[in-house]
Amino acid sequence: MRLSAPTGTDPEQTELGERIRSRRGAVGGPFLVWLRNPALGDHLEALGTYCLRESSLPLRLRELALLVAARHFDAQHSWNAHLAKAVDAGVDPAALERLARGEEPRFSSPDEEVLHRFASEALEGHFVGDETFAAGLEHFGEPGLVDLVAALGTFSMFAMALNVFQVDLQADQDPPFPDIKGFRRM
Repeated sequence: MRLSAPTGTDPEQTELGERIRSRRGAVGGPFLVWLRNPALGDHLEALGTYCLRESSLPLRLRELALLVAARHFDAQHSWNAHLAKAVDAGVDPAALERLARGEEPRFSSPDEEVLHRFASEALEGHFVGDETFAAGLEHFGEPGLVDLVAALGTFSMFAMALNVFQVDLQADQDPPFPDIKGFRRM
């Protein structure tokens, strides 16, 4: 990682680290970055918790949104951390393998297909077409669409932090996007 290890002498870092550990079991991934600015990190941890654990979207779609953002930003750490969670939540592993390779995933579930199309349009073109918006509204409702856009923004920010600060890949996992350079194992 490009940042030095926290010294352990900052009480705000210690408090945030303990809170993250109590909720998530460990301080890893983007949270290693957020510790460097505990005031911001506290808000980002709460936002991330909402988007991934509390939003109106089902867990399967929350995990899929995270993986779509991770793939868009080539965030290998994030992909590795959430692939099994998405599969356990019911996302088709074959579709995720295609997504990882940069191919059309061809999700079998209509709501997953709509989420992927909506997220792809938003992330790649920065807008969503009328037809895609209408499909998203039909599948997720207004609260769900608001949650989806917030989740995509949050997961994109987390992915950028992982990449910019070069948070190392997990030691026990292979790079999911082997053509991406610049990352090391933990």
